[in-house]
Amino acid sequence: MGSQNNDPSVAGSSQGEPPLFCAPAQYAIAIPPSLLSSSNPCHQSADEGTCLFWVAGLSRLLRHLMHQVPPAEKYEYQAEVSRLMDLIVNSLYSNKDVFLRELISNASDALDKLRFLSVTEPDLLKDAFDLDIRIQTDKDNGIITITDTGIGMTRQELLDCLGTIAQSGTAKFLKAMKESKDAGAESNLIGQFGVGFYSAFLVSERVEVSTKSPKSDKQYVWESEANSSSYTIREETDPSKLIPRGTRLTLYLKRDDKGFAHPERIQKLVQNYSLFVSFPIYTWQEKGYTKEVEVDEDPAEAKKDDQDEKTEKKKKTKTVVEKYWDWELTNETQPIWLRNPKEVSTEEYNEFYKKTFNEYLEPLASSHFTTEGEVEFRSVLYVPSIAPTGKDDIINPKTKNIRLYVKRVFISDDFDGELFPRYLSFIKGVVDSNDLPLNVSREILQESRIVRIMRKRLVRKAFDMILGITMSENRDDYARFWENFGKHLKLGCIEDRENHKRIAPLLRFFSSQSEEDTISLDEYVENMKPDQKDIYYIASDSVTSAKNAPFLEKLVEKDVEVLFLVDPIDEVAIQNLKSYKEKNFVDISKEDLDLGDKNEEKDKEIKQEFGQTCEWIKKRLG
Repeated sequence: MGSQNNDPSVAGSSQGEPPLFCAPAQYAIAIPPSLLSSSNPCHQSADEGTCLFWVAGLSRLLRHLMHQVPPAEKYEYQAEVSRLMDLIVNSLYSNKDVFLRELISNASDALDKLRFLSVTEPDLLKDAFDLDIRIQTDKDNGIITITDTGIGMTRQELLDCLGTIAQSGTAKFLKAMKESKDAGAESNLIGQFGVGFYSAFLVSERVEVSTKSPKSDKQYVWESEANSSSYTIREETDPSKLIPRGTRLTLYLKRDDKGFAHPERIQKLVQNYSLFVSFPIYTWQEKGYTKEVEVDEDPAEAKKDDQDEKTEKKKKTKTVVEKYWDWELTNETQPIWLRNPKEVSTEEYNEFYKKTFNEYLEPLASSHFTTEGEVEFRSVLYVPSIAPTGKDDIINPKTKNIRLYVKRVFISDDFDGELFPRYLSFIKGVVDSNDLPLNVSREILQESRIVRIMRKRLVRKAFDMILGITMSENRDDYARFWENFGKHLKLGCIEDRENHKRIAPLLRFFSSQSEEDTISLDEYVENMKPDQKDIYYIASDSVTSAKNAPFLEKLVEKDVEVLFLVDPIDEVAIQNLKSYKEKNFVDISKEDLDLGDKNEEKDKEIKQEFGQTCEWIKKRLG
């Protein structure tokens, strides 16, 4: 047997032959003697040391390989399409009315895409049809037809957009625009999630989409039924159903939802959700005009007229209403908040307020503004003339006073403090933004940093608007505001410490020197004595009882003004404010009232003289 190589890191021949195996020392293990016998192949080809390290290393390697984690297998998620469709239709949307909003938004996007693409491809508009949306109903058969003259779809686009759930054609189009450096060129595009189309099944048992793209010579029809996991696509061959360009969506309504096919209901839904969509929306409406028609005479009267030859005979007529059907423009394409405030008159603002919120009185104030920066939005806010539920009713946190629009499409007016705090729930107005985070159904405003920034700016503008009323030449304007909404601002002192500096100047109170008219804290401070350090108040149930309070006598003698807090919420509000312009609020009914006239030396003498007597009386009286 040859010489043994004692280097544990190399197991090979000592004559310079290539090593049989390279292994660190930790791979060495005990080898049975049988492995080193002359019949073992290892012994025949190498010396004993080489064989030892070779076998030991191999054993360690095999053991290591046996403990390796097997490779993971990758799978794609699977979905039961019918169940997924049921979730989209019945779980995303809480209100069936929104189906029309979603479908009109899709039609608007199709028109926007055509308008954008026609800039570089003028041939797309060669047919020169007006860009509009038309909605026709058949109330007898429960059918709604929505037609747009937009970009339409090819067969492949039907497969991609309607055949693939949650794939948004609009989102894909916007992505392509960004990649081509045209981002922002069409900010009116509405779609985001690719599920709005399926809201049609909220009310429909069958949906048919007939579409013609200017890029294709053929018109295709996509059709599917509610609760179905499949759809069909075919070429349209009926000449009477061919359209030059765009998409015609036909909804065959469910039995319980055929009420949506009434023209008046469709008109109401359009005006509620899609009143300010960029393109004109026409609805098929019954109209009428009056005309005079002749009336057949009664035979008895005709005979009487014949006998009286002197009577001049006149033909009898009656007024009837002649009815007919025609297209009627249902929306306004230019919302007031998108116009330049300098070009909008006060009358227009007031008319918009009355129409939008069903009010008959003009608002006390309005504010039209645009904010830019981290969050961009436009808004028109109003202060109503009177409290809608009466001035004595405490604040209702849930109101429908703020109408939220995203890209001019109405989203919701059902808020619970997301855009305005509870105490400003009386503010009415509209807010329109392109940046708001919404859930997939576009019904719920998601809590986010953007919403918090928007809320802060809306609150600031509301305070500016109210402050403007205080500066009105007509002092009665703010008196009317305070009578209706004073409690709201007092509640703000309790709930919103962050805005104390904005709320405090708006507060009004009666006082010992103003029992008929309320005064502001600024007016009180101006009337303070030169050496007066605090703002004095007394809480009572009426001005009369406050005026007759014994605590007031000493301050009246010194001609020091005292605020009368006669509303139960007043004292809590003042205690939360604590101070105003570095002057503390002091309750005159509390002990140790300091009016700044105390003589400390005299007080000390009195305490020394009568101290023992007072202690004796306290002990005797228990």
